[in-house]
Amino acid sequence: MASLADLRDELRLIVQEQMATDSAHDLAHLDRVWMNARKIAGGSSDSKVLMAASYLHDLVNLPKDDPNRNLASRYSAKKAAPFLVSLGFAPEQIKATQHAISAHSFSAGITPETFEAEVLRDADRLDSLGAIGIARTFLVAGAIGLPLYDPADPFAQNRILDDGKFSLDHWQVKLLKLPDGMITDKGQKLAKSRVKVMLRFLDDLSGEIGA
Repeated sequence: MASLADLRDELRLIVQEQMATDSAHDLAHLDRVWMNARKIAGGSSDSKVLMAASYLHDLVNLPKDDPNRNLASRYSAKKAAPFLVSLGFAPEQIKATQHAISAHSFSAGITPETFEAEVLRDADRLDSLGAIGIARTFLVAGAIGLPLYDPADPFAQNRILDDGKFSLDHWQVKLLKLPDGMITDKGQKLAKSRVKVMLRFLDDLSGEIGA
């Protein structure tokens, strides 16, 4: 099998050819997930499995409002198999990579059973937080035509949260809760730090819109 650097180059070529255009789930997102995964895992993982899972986890990426969204990670895991074979992965490594890919998704509801799967899930969710998380939230909202917030009640103080209607509601529904769901200690620590960035943004936004 290729060196880690060569493997990364090959994986990046694969995803550039295979992934649909999606500014929130592009090659830069995959690079960040791999960077996050390295920070979280340290030297305690199968680096090639973790790298492959990081780069191939969004091979099939369905829109947030697609009824089959919860199946996307399973589709990605299945699609990854022939690429992993071509890259020289052993059967047990392919199985481990596919499990990590399948289990990374919030909507899939699959429990990570390996350290690499735990790390990938935390690394991917970490990219939904902090400054980059703010940017990606509004990229996704724009792609599906959601307004940023409810002008009458931006922070849902007197209404039921609905992130199917307002992008900012998604923060309270899901994103700000992500640190508590992180599996690894390092992932949780990084997530809490990034949430502070988002809370500062909300304070600034409140002042700017007079809410």
